[in-house]
Amino acid sequence: MIRRLLTLLASLAFCAFLALTASHARADSDDGIVRVKSAVPMQEAIARIKADIAAKGIQFFSEIDQSKLASDAGIRLRPSTLLVFGNPPLGTQFITSNPNAGLDWPVRLLLTQDDDGAVWAVWTDFEWIAKRHNIRDRVAQFEMATAVVRSITSTIASK
Repeated sequence: MIRRLLTLLASLAFCAFLALTASHARADSDDGIVRVKSAVPMQEAIARIKADIAAKGIQFFSEIDQSKLASDAGIRLRPSTLLVFGNPPLGTQFITSNPNAGLDWPVRLLLTQDDDGAVWAVWTDFEWIAKRHNIRDRVAQFEMATAVVRSITSTIASK
């Protein structure tokens, strides 16, 4: 009886862990946006994410400092930097399923600072992208993309 109770408790704990982990990589609403709060300042978050992308052997395409672009145009904008990266053998599989998916690949990860000074990593939920482009034949690949970005953003979740 005690063994069954312990097994049940362990199963419940594991399910709770999966639920917390899954919520990290799911959109909070119907807009398809996933947000992860950073425990470190903007520049450190960018450095950590870029280092993790490199360590994983993922191709880094571009860093766009949107707040600098705004400043150059005479517009004030909170810190906002867009990182563009991807793994062509994975990402192009979405495009072969539906060429319009090229609108969402390579991966775009936005680092932005809110009015309270909190830094956030923001990206488009891959399940949402699959629905947007009616891609049903790449489930494993979308799950892999989710796991990779979840791993990359986990580098900023703690000090």
